[in-house]
Amino acid sequence: MNIILLGPPGAGKGTQARHLVETRNMVQLSTGDMLREAKDSGTEMGKMVADVMARGDLVTDEIVIGLIREKLEAGGDQGGFIFDGFPRTLMQAVALKDLLAEMGQKLDAVIELRVEDEVLVQRIAGRSTCGQCGEVYHDVTKPQPADGKCSNCGAADFRRRADDNEESLRNRLMEYYKKTSPLLGYYFAHELLKPVDGLAPIEEVQASIASILDS
Repeated sequence: MNIILLGPPGAGKGTQARHLVETRNMVQLSTGDMLREAKDSGTEMGKMVADVMARGDLVTDEIVIGLIREKLEAGGDQGGFIFDGFPRTLMQAVALKDLLAEMGQKLDAVIELRVEDEVLVQRIAGRSTCGQCGEVYHDVTKPQPADGKCSNCGAADFRRRADDNEESLRNRLMEYYKKTSPLLGYYFAHELLKPVDGLAPIEEVQASIASILDS
């Protein structure tokens, strides 16, 4: 089972991905995490990544696809992969499709978490995360524990993104829609796009995704 999670910043992709990792033994392939891991690995691919990042250049699609290939080949006893942060363009979508086909695999679903922009801005503006485990908190809907420690891992390391303000959020949303609109059309045409109400309670979103994956 291979899926893509799509949705604007703050739609809850991370929360849902963690749930799938915990309940279905899936592997989350985050572009950022893979690049950081490769950079510190000392492998040939890792050296390429470190060199590109040291120059301040953008990492090429070929490198990212190469990293994904390594993860797919490592495979192991797991329930499939969640692609997070990739693909971002039509060219990347086609490259991923070709890679999966080459390895005798396929993409099973593209789950789009749909949310209203105004609600999303309110949601993100009050957001903070645990710097150790990534657990997400919100000033209104899920305040940080009174004892100042993360309810998931016990760390006292809460952080807020500097760009989690209204102006920056609207710019990020505009950029997201600009980049992903072609992807949504592409996956809709291939009958893979599965919309889910991202504003529903977390448990309902989890149930909707489970229904899609089990169908």
